[in-house]
Amino acid sequence: MKVLVVGGGGREHALVWKISQSPKVKKVYCAPGNAGTQSLAENVDIRADDIQALKKFATQEKIDFTVVGPEAPLTEGIVDEFEQVGLKCFGPYKIAAELEGSKVFAKQFMDRHKIPTGQYRIVDTPKAAQQILQSGVFSFPVVVKADGLAAGKGVIICRSLRAAEEAVDSMIVEKKFGDAGKVVVIEEFLRGDEASFIVVSDGVKVMPLVTNMDHKAVFDGDKGPNTGGMGAISPNPFVKQDLFNHIMKTIVLPTVTRMLEEEKKYKGVLYVGIMLTEQGPKVLEYNCRFGDPETQPQMLRLESDLMDILEAAMEGNVLSVKPKWNRKASGCVVLASGGYPTKYEKGKMIEGLDRVAKMKDVVVFHAGTREEKGKILTAGGRVLNVCASLDTLEDTMKIIYDAVDELKFEAMHYRKDIGIARKV
Repeated sequence: MKVLVVGGGGREHALVWKISQSPKVKKVYCAPGNAGTQSLAENVDIRADDIQALKKFATQEKIDFTVVGPEAPLTEGIVDEFEQVGLKCFGPYKIAAELEGSKVFAKQFMDRHKIPTGQYRIVDTPKAAQQILQSGVFSFPVVVKADGLAAGKGVIICRSLRAAEEAVDSMIVEKKFGDAGKVVVIEEFLRGDEASFIVVSDGVKVMPLVTNMDHKAVFDGDKGPNTGGMGAISPNPFVKQDLFNHIMKTIVLPTVTRMLEEEKKYKGVLYVGIMLTEQGPKVLEYNCRFGDPETQPQMLRLESDLMDILEAAMEGNVLSVKPKWNRKASGCVVLASGGYPTKYEKGKMIEGLDRVAKMKDVVVFHAGTREEKGKILTAGGRVLNVCASLDTLEDTMKIIYDAVDELKFEAMHYRKDIGIARKV
């Protein structure tokens, strides 16, 4: 089997790493890939959002199965395009991917079907936002979200009226996130612990993957602006079996069932970002793809063949597979470029990868990297994902941070509290 993985980040490196272990798979391609994927797959110089070029490549190379990493091509209809020419492509159709592609659609969907989430209002002018913010409907802090895709950065937590008005202006007037911010969702700030709840759906049935906790804020102590993710651990220490069952019953299964009823059959990975509040779990957001960086620790815990799960979901019988997960703790620490998630420089030489490669139990997934004349250089905001999976979370995080100490590039930034004081 020939498999194409679409994307070039840490999530895609982890998927390539796992898929390449499958006895079913003869060759893996990654488009566009990075400096890490090239040792396991053939990198293809096609952008992840260039759907027509990807379709042409997959047709010419007779690709048997395509796995899409990022959200943008999914929301733009890559699965629809591939299936029109008889290509198997794993992920939701464009109409279903709207769960991530539009915050407005997602909130209204949850409203219609009484899926627990925070209170919200939708605005498309600064004046309308100002009226709502001054009305007393929300207490501060309040959350301001761009309706469309913004690479995980279109969510701003605002602790004052002025900050909220500035956030709205930056989206609607200054177009900080382009067309994604033409419409804005003002939302209740939910307090509690976060959980990344990720399942694979065949459109009717769902298979939950092992639980995760993501760390989105850029600085220690969950301070600073949100990012695409600065680290993750698995399992989530707060999601015990009773809560797991409750989330499946009240959030995940109703989401898939109601989408089917609305003729928006959801097939692929469904990622539900959840806040565990005092009133119970509430949905923060939906994502229509594997998590990043959650996929990295998940793949370290999966002992069976990932392709079995993906193929079963494509064939409409996801529960026919019984995946095997280890009972260890796994973790991921993201090494980012200084200035991320806003302005940062690229082209910085990365040192220490050869030393870390010799460390037992440590796996480094590349995210924003490229190779030039034998050297590995930074090429993005999130650069490397340092991962491990050991018997305890304490041991896991210790070896990860030992490995981080061996790596460096100019202005390297990372959180020092991923998984700290979290009891598994």
